Amino acid sequence: MSKAPLAAYPALRLRRLRQADWVRRLVRESVLTPADLIWSMVVHEGEGQVPVAAMPGVSRLSVKDAAAAAKEARALGIPAIAVFPHIDGAGKDAAGSKAADPDGLIARAVKAMKDAAPEVGIMCDVALDPFTDHGHDGLIEKGRILNDPTIEALVAQGLMQAEAGCDILAPSDMMDGRCGALRRALETAGHQDVMIMSYAAKYASAFYGPYREAIGSGKLGTGSVDNPGDKKTYQMDSANTEEALREVALDIAEGADMVMVKPGMPYLDIVRRVVDAFSMPTFAFQVSGEYAMLMAAAQNGWIEEERAIMESLGAFKRAGCAGVITYFAPRAARSLGA
Repeated sequence: MSKAPLAAYPALRLRRLRQADWVRRLVRESVLTPADLIWSMVVHEGEGQVPVAAMPGVSRLSVKDAAAAAKEARALGIPAIAVFPHIDGAGKDAAGSKAADPDGLIARAVKAMKDAAPEVGIMCDVALDPFTDHGHDGLIEKGRILNDPTIEALVAQGLMQAEAGCDILAPSDMMDGRCGALRRALETAGHQDVMIMSYAAKYASAFYGPYREAIGSGKLGTGSVDNPGDKKTYQMDSANTEEALREVALDIAEGADMVMVKPGMPYLDIVRRVVDAFSMPTFAFQVSGEYAMLMAAAQNGWIEEERAIMESLGAFKRAGCAGVITYFAPRAARSLGA
């Protein structure tokens, strides 16, 4: 809590510390650097880059291009990349069975990126939604998302990713108990150094829409007896804060090394509470909808693009984040290094 000023105006003039760039930099309370960024990236089968219409400036990358991007991250000082797959419809089924394919897209992308730039950490999403034809993060039976059978599939997926060379497993599914199951499986398989960054407080949010286009998971529809129309039975209610602390506490107890809040800017209050409560490395995900809003406003001339991007990223550091997962990572790193 801030202490009361020791002096009053005019003895105390707070503008003295704002009068020039050099002094503003000298007394700055939070500082953003390239080392605070995790580059969110989508990979696809085939060659070249495929632009994502809802996210101007973002493209799905081929495995070859992802390897080149890992070298770029190294050159820019970005410490890690979070990789997500775009899976063609023919590779999907109700069980998401391709999620654990050791010869699949993610395994090949991880290996290529680690070969190209072994110094760059690779984080993999542990979730079934890119691989299921219904777009949900879990297995479905009679319109209900099954928790424990889903965890079995997630463990197989996570072990495949670890074998491919992934450094950080990031379970985003929000099934109860998945961090503990992953940690036990990693220990048993000799992957004790593989880290877990749990999507500990992941909210059922309207800000994920462009990402679903990016990975090709499509819309969930209005719901039916066979398929829930939304993810509200496993992702968190946006009205809740105490529940977020319980979720984080459970994941830490189960072996998470780092925790994440998602989405980012609309939930900075949650970030602050998590940091204050647990003193754990806490990250936030500046999600696709946040990216799309900033870019749309900038392209319409309503905000200054560069300033808005950097201000948004600085907000995460101010809130206490150890770092931020963002599609803006390479652009921000270039700005910070200029």
